[in-house]
Amino acid sequence: MLDIRIIREQAETVRTRLRQRGGEEWTLVDEVLSLDEARRAGETEKQSLQSERNRVSKDIGIARKQGQDTAAIEAGMRAIGDRIDVLNHETADLDARQETLLLSIPNLPHEACPVGHSAEENPEVRVWGSKPAFAFEPKDHVTLGTDLKMLDFEAGVKISGSAFVVYRGAGARLERALINFLLDLHTTQHGYTEIAPPLLVKPEALFGTGNLPKFGDQLYHCEVDNLYLLPTAEVPVTNLHREEIVDPASLPICYAAYTPCFRREAGSAGLGTRGLIRMHQFDKVELVKICLPQDSMEELEKLTANAEKVLQLLGLHYRVIELCTGDIGFGSAKTYDIEVWAPGQGTFLEVSSCSNFGDYQSRRMKLRYKDPETRKNLYPHTLNGSGTALARLFVALVETYQQHDGSILLPPALVPYFGRSGIAALTP
Repeated sequence: MLDIRIIREQAETVRTRLRQRGGEEWTLVDEVLSLDEARRAGETEKQSLQSERNRVSKDIGIARKQGQDTAAIEAGMRAIGDRIDVLNHETADLDARQETLLLSIPNLPHEACPVGHSAEENPEVRVWGSKPAFAFEPKDHVTLGTDLKMLDFEAGVKISGSAFVVYRGAGARLERALINFLLDLHTTQHGYTEIAPPLLVKPEALFGTGNLPKFGDQLYHCEVDNLYLLPTAEVPVTNLHREEIVDPASLPICYAAYTPCFRREAGSAGLGTRGLIRMHQFDKVELVKICLPQDSMEELEKLTANAEKVLQLLGLHYRVIELCTGDIGFGSAKTYDIEVWAPGQGTFLEVSSCSNFGDYQSRRMKLRYKDPETRKNLYPHTLNGSGTALARLFVALVETYQQHDGSILLPPALVPYFGRSGIAALTP
């Protein structure tokens, strides 16, 4: 959520930076300011009336001691009380309407965020490795996974419907190996604390991270209990400190969490993509950071490097791009996307999106820290990124390391987790 003081004091700057996103949310600034002005006027009048009521109450007490008739004064007091009640109702309504608007306005892109209209204008930051060369026509993961009996899409459809899959045998083992590899890497080498959160979350948690109200149509909602299946571990993990005042000496706080993720992908044209590229349920290891504002850009670079290390250790060709203002996520101020090369697809696939949210999420969650010098409560910055998303990592891995005979040779870093160096082709 944006700071109302910034909107109040730098309205035109806010409009300009929101316009850079390409949406129409900048038009809400005037409405927010109008509500804010009316709310503040009501609060000022209420405070004035409360002061008047306190003063008159003292006068009534004095008059009564002197035996004077106070009926007229008391009638005026009741009128003041009635007016205060009306103002309480009006200002509460104005405050609620203003907050609803603020919740629907995205974060301001950081000043360093490249200006652009769409993904086509995202600049490439760096590239690691090179595309693998094959002496044969490479297969895609669907063919490889089906031939090796690792992936069963028909069973997924039978059990749950389209965009679901059943991992079998070596496929289930490989998925588990990747999860353990990622968690061990981030917790033992990168300094993250492992978290195993619930998979169902309250609406408040989704409001805190910005998934509600904006993306309600993408969520699976359990209406009887008013709980949601989490779309990403970012939601429960970031909300661990909702409505808390954390010790600044404890920052940065770094968490890593494995969870399945659930997304309806409502209205997504990509659901027709063959295989694991876009699923309703997929595994992911998420990285979350909470840090001091002055450190957040440095922490974003570290977080991105942590996610990149996964692909480097697995020997997978990838690139890092920076999202422009027209492509950046709703709550993000600055984002790097990491895209891995998938030979069977003939394209790059996003496996991680590393974002600095500034104080946008912490304001929504009322997450604060106390400044040791001023003793004021301030808002820390929050960051997160996939470290990484498993389905597409699985795709890139099996397509990159496929052999001429249809088997898959695993990279050395993964062998201790899988238990052997490869997945043998099945004998007809």
